[in-house]
Formats: sequence, C-alpha cells, structure tokens
Amino acid sequence: MSTYHPKHVLVTGGAGFIGTNFVHYWLKQYPETRVIVLDALTYAGRYENLQSLEKQSNFRFIKGDILDQALVEQLLRDEAIDTLVHFAAESHVDRSIYGPDAFLRTNIDGTHSLLKAAKAVWLNGQYQVQHRFHHVSTDEVYGTLSATDPAFTETTPYAPNSPYAASKAASDHIVRAYQHTYGLNTTTSNCSNNYGPYQYPEKLIPLAISRLLQGEAVPIYGDGQQVRDWLYVDDHNRGIDLIIRHGKVGETYNIGGNNEQTNLNLIHTLCALLDERYPNSPHVPHQRLITYVTDRPGHDRRYAIDNRKICTELGYQPAETFQSGLGKTLDWYLANPEFWQAQGISLFGHHAEKA
Repeated sequence: MSTYHPKHVLVTGGAGFIGTNFVHYWLKQYPETRVIVLDALTYAGRYENLQSLEKQSNFRFIKGDILDQALVEQLLRDEAIDTLVHFAAESHVDRSIYGPDAFLRTNIDGTHSLLKAAKAVWLNGQYQVQHRFHHVSTDEVYGTLSATDPAFTETTPYAPNSPYAASKAASDHIVRAYQHTYGLNTTTSNCSNNYGPYQYPEKLIPLAISRLLQGEAVPIYGDGQQVRDWLYVDDHNRGIDLIIRHGKVGETYNIGGNNEQTNLNLIHTLCALLDERYPNSPHVPHQRLITYVTDRPGHDRRYAIDNRKICTELGYQPAETFQSGLGKTLDWYLANPEFWQAQGISLFGHHAEKA
C-alpha cells in the first residue's frame, strides 16, 4: 500500500463542525505539517472553534470564500499547498428545501471554483506538483433505502432527493470529471451522519441536548422511525486521513459508523444518558419532553453505509460505539454550554439530521 505524505494542507470550511474537528485531529496527529484554514464564517462557522491554535506557527486562518478562485490560487502558491481537503458546504437539509440557491452556489459552483484553482496551480503551472484534492461528500447522494434494502456501496446509483443532496451529487461528479479529464489527483469520501463536538445546534443531537437541558420540547419528525448510520466525527476524520495517505487516486470510499439507529431511539438513548448524569433534574425522565411534529417534505426513510471497501483496502475501523460516542458528545456539550447558548437553535425550530 503506497503512502502519500502531505506537508502543507489547505482545509476549506475548517471553522465548521467536521472541518474544525479535522483541523484539531490533523495537527495533533501530524504536528510537523502546516494547516491553512479557509472559511467564509457563515452562520455555522465559528473562528472561536480554532482560537486555541492561533499561536501555533504551523497554523493559519484565512477568512474567505471558496468561490474566490484568485484567492485560492494565491493560497495554493504562497503556502506551497500540496493537499486540499474540501469540507466547505451548505449542509442543512431543511434550509435547502426553503432556499436551494445558496446550496447550488456553494456546493456546486464553489467546488468547481476550487477545482479550477487546483488545476491552474498544480497542473498548469511551471512544474507539476505532487498533490491530493480530497472531496468530502455525503451518503444522501444515494437517495433512500427501505428497511430491508442492502446498505449503500460506492457503486450504488445516485438518486438524491433534496436540493442539498442533489447539490452534493453534482459536486461529486465534477470532482470525478476533473480527475478523469485533466488528471487532477482527487479522492472522494461519502460519509454517514456525523455527530460530536462543535456541531451547530440546528442539527438533531446538539439541538436535542440544548432543549433537554432547558426543559424544552424535543421535536421528532413524523413517527421518528427514520434510520441513520451515526458516525462519530473523529472516526470520520481517521477515515479521511487513511484515504489521503493511502487511498487510490480517482477512487471513492464510503465511511460509516456501523451504527444504524432510528431517530426516536437516538433521542431515547440521549434522554437516558441525561437521566444518569442529572438524576435530580426537574426534567427527569427527560423522554417526557419528546414531541412529534409533521414530517418534512421528501424525508428519506433510511440511510445505511457499507464501508467494507475502506475497511478492506485501507484498514479502517470506527473506534467509537454509538453509546461511547454519544456519551463523549454529551459530555462535551455539558462542558461547553456557551457554545450552544450563544448560537441558539434552528431557524426552523426543529431538526435536520445531516452533519
């Protein structure tokens, strides 16, 4: 298995949920490398997530838009970037239903802008640069599954059902085209639902935690039997690390947590964990705060990831069980109340599951 050794890494969307965790993970694992974060600091991006790194000489933050191709080209040249890890995306399904334009602009045009910049610097410059362009995508591009359907594999046909999923599917295809047509060294990962520290509180788990702690109703779409495969964020980051270092150029790898749960079971588990930590809370049992709301349009019933390819080829295995990962996540939000108190809850007053 060949190994690629990144030296200077550009992380787009590095002040968002998964990007933040990836930057902390990467600098801890590889302190000899340099990391540059490019983030527009829209509503879900927080520079405060990265403040503890600002005194490190191997870290730099740039506020900027991935649609600014000239800026990206300048960063690639000035910082001698050899690896680009692309997290920047609009990712809230509900927001994509009510305002799809931003999703097409960021997820499709933004990804294309990055690819054009990478091609200009890495392929069309005075010398060819050893490089990697890793694109972070989602299992939602594959559509929905019934209770008995086999899990998504890397060859499952694309069938996106929301504007968000469609915009990510389009970006996946553009990345593939730049590898096939121009020879850009790309890889893509399609992950299941992420959870963990720093997740913006419009998403299901942090929204539920903040509401439960305040004794407010926790809304569940429909009957709550929608199934998702939950992936702890640092398990995701270890998968991306393996793909960048050992993955085959041009390949796609699914990253899953081997943790299929219904939304209702997830919330019941979270309530039980809070009951254990706060047995004297006036809200015990916390599950009495669960309430049901009208299902959202086009709500996919089940996602499930078959991650045998990355496990077999790259030696990946998730380290966290659902119980251990959820416990770590809850403890982080309990220790950092200012994170969710400062940001409030979803614009829509209910959740979307996608990380």
